[in-house]
Amino acid sequence: MTIAWTEEAVHVRAPGKINVFMRVGDVQPDGYHDVATAYQAVSLYEDVRAWPDDEFSVAFGGSIDTSGLVTDGSNLAIRAAKLLARATGVAGGVRLEIDKHVPIAGGMGGGSADAAATLVACDALWGTALSKEELVALAAKLGADVPFSLTGGTAIGTGRGDRLSPALATGSFHWVLAVAEFGLSTPGVYGELDRIRLEDGRNVPRSPVVDAEVLQALRAGDPVLLAQSMHNDLQEAAIRLAPGLGGILELGESHGALAGIVSGSGPTVAFLAVDSDSALELQVALSAARLHAIHVHGAVHGARVLAN
Repeated sequence: MTIAWTEEAVHVRAPGKINVFMRVGDVQPDGYHDVATAYQAVSLYEDVRAWPDDEFSVAFGGSIDTSGLVTDGSNLAIRAAKLLARATGVAGGVRLEIDKHVPIAGGMGGGSADAAATLVACDALWGTALSKEELVALAAKLGADVPFSLTGGTAIGTGRGDRLSPALATGSFHWVLAVAEFGLSTPGVYGELDRIRLEDGRNVPRSPVVDAEVLQALRAGDPVLLAQSMHNDLQEAAIRLAPGLGGILELGESHGALAGIVSGSGPTVAFLAVDSDSALELQVALSAARLHAIHVHGAVHGARVLAN
């Protein structure tokens, strides 16, 4: 196919996410779990810049320590670029520079945001002009959270979390993130949940669903209602692996948070505040307790090209 190359760098920004609700089904024969989750994209972003090149490469910068990230072909952004190239017949490569701000292995989908931003950047760079539906289909091959990083906003995810349906959300929700200085392995947290359920002999939903109260709270734009309905099946397992998270949850709720929740597989803890002023007060209180606290809002757009 004929490719319309650009020599200019393409700059794409993609958001991190919070799982405001997450129900996890039983482990499947392939080792994965079906989930039902409510995603919200929030104003903590990954910035990806892409230049045409003969090879595929990635380098990292940003506000967090990226020294432990791989830069070879196993990197999710590189995999995204190569997947798009194969799907569209592009013969060249891409040089990627990613400024990371979403916590690494923090349950906020930072790697998925990198992959989604890379798909959008390379599509623009190479002039492949795929539809949003085609990009989402490619995204689903890369990981469960990548399609949502493309679409952003607020959505319900089912299956592995990659089957998305938009959720109507009004107003703006204010969150304070308590960012841990360590990461948690997503497979490790799911494995711990399986062990807890086996030990306790718990009934596990065959087909998990998002509670109606969550959808009502999002539709109403009501943080108080949402705080009452937030839930994450993975939270208990994350706290079992990192007991300090329990103390962080108690600390935030004692300083005015409506509710706190471990986002995804953790260890980032997201506290919901009633409004922006309350969120800023909570951020100050958590910072005074020597926690890395960030005030964000949602919902925000998914991966999009920015003017340089």
